[in-house]
Amino acid sequence: MEPTDKTIVVTGATGPQGRAVTRHLLDGGWQVRALTRNPEGAPAKALAGAGAQIVRAQMEDISSLVDAAEGAYGLFSVQPTVGSPGTAADFSAEDEVRWGMNIAEATHTAGIKHLVFSSVAGADRHDSEALPQNLISKWQIEQHLAKLGLPATILRPVSFMENYTGEYALQGGNLISGIAPEAPLQIMAVDDLGFVTELAFSRPQEWIGRSTTLAGDELTPVQIAAHIETAIGRPLPYAQIPMETIRAVNEQFAFAHEWLNERGYRADISATRRIHPAAMDFRTWLERTGAAQITAFLDAQDVEGQDA
Repeated sequence: MEPTDKTIVVTGATGPQGRAVTRHLLDGGWQVRALTRNPEGAPAKALAGAGAQIVRAQMEDISSLVDAAEGAYGLFSVQPTVGSPGTAADFSAEDEVRWGMNIAEATHTAGIKHLVFSSVAGADRHDSEALPQNLISKWQIEQHLAKLGLPATILRPVSFMENYTGEYALQGGNLISGIAPEAPLQIMAVDDLGFVTELAFSRPQEWIGRSTTLAGDELTPVQIAAHIETAIGRPLPYAQIPMETIRAVNEQFAFAHEWLNERGYRADISATRRIHPAAMDFRTWLERTGAAQITAFLDAQDVEGQDA
């Protein structure tokens, strides 16, 4: 591919993080190679319409990643996490780590000058406490980046507000999760991760070698449900999924929820706002995009219920 110092490769381009990163990079004047396993899908076509170059590549195939990265300046790396919305049922923690390492190896082979990796808040606390598997996986990928000596920036976001817009959290007329009703949960808008990613690429002298935890708000599930109710104008009570129910499905999922209930991400929200003063709190996110997405999903559920 034609070499350019203004091209960024975006992995996971059709996912929530990849779309946000692509949008901010294009707005910042970058050229984007958006990687996807399905170039003919509607999400890929939408990215192409926005100005991205769509490139077929798969995270399990290093050669396809190397081909896609050749000649580019930078690369944004993100992998799905087991159990996250949209993740395949057979996707494992081992797959996540292998895919992240594959991207690191391809970055090294292609001579990428700046890699930005989307990790997770708390992954760096491995020495002081037992961590959930999703944090361990991200830490293992971080360690592989360091082993290869890559010029990298590590972004560690907390949970995303977008998790509240679909079936993952909206079921039976309730907002649901395994988080205790009064446990504080740190959240952020995925759009703000896109902003910080573009900022990191545009200021490599400040960001290469830097690790940063990102968060935009801290609310209990009851508070989150109340804000959503106000924004959409309809009841949406919070219902906690019993831990025994989660444990019956997956012990690691149960431990992850217990960890969030008892310890949590502990991000410094004020530090995020020093980097990005316009980072959204939950109510701002609802006003801008969240309420419309939640309403559309609930309306679709109502229609499905009537047709059933």
